Amino acid sequence: MAKNFGIQKDIDVLAQLLDWKGKIVFDVGCGPGHLTRGLAELGATVTGFEPNPIQAAKNLAAPPCDGVTFVEAPAQKLPVESGSVDVVMLSRSLHHVPAELMDEALKEAKRVLKTEGVLLVLEPDIHGQFSQMIRPFHDETHVRALALEAMDRAADLFKNVDESWFSSEARFESFEAFKQRMIGMSFNDIVAERIETPEVEACFEAGRVDDGYRFTNPIRIRLFR
Repeated sequence: MAKNFGIQKDIDVLAQLLDWKGKIVFDVGCGPGHLTRGLAELGATVTGFEPNPIQAAKNLAAPPCDGVTFVEAPAQKLPVESGSVDVVMLSRSLHHVPAELMDEALKEAKRVLKTEGVLLVLEPDIHGQFSQMIRPFHDETHVRALALEAMDRAADLFKNVDESWFSSEARFESFEAFKQRMIGMSFNDIVAERIETPEVEACFEAGRVDDGYRFTNPIRIRLFR
């Protein structure tokens, strides 16, 4: 039976899944590098690979962090030697890989792993509260389904596959704060007008709690060995 960690932060769940101390880790599709830095704080040496040139430039320009290196590169073509890393992680990034390259990205992860290495893939469930709220202006139903299919096929590349779940939580002070976060992401082309609709505003209001707005989303974790 798959384990469910409940509502927790990504880094707290990852700390429970693996011992990161001394590990060489690739965070593929690292975005702004929050988890990249978090894993380094757990004792890993981490390289964050980001294909988006705008975000990659921001990562390279950020203040240095012990144990962290950032590189601009796509998931399907990592500029590293085979069998050189302990853990490869794709956290919410596989569904951003072009559909025709998802299989190649997972094969590339297998290539760079050491013999006893581990591949971790974290993918948000499309039926979650947050996913459904953004669906009217940022519908990822199709690409997330393709990512899940690619994960299923990747099982043939590994000896063992385990699945776990947890729920992430997004909090916002206001609709304006939510809107600014969504339009500020470098990997999409969302504009304010697509968010400022009665449908989205109603979905957002449904997440009201005492101290703002709260939205959860189930996250699937596949661990390939």
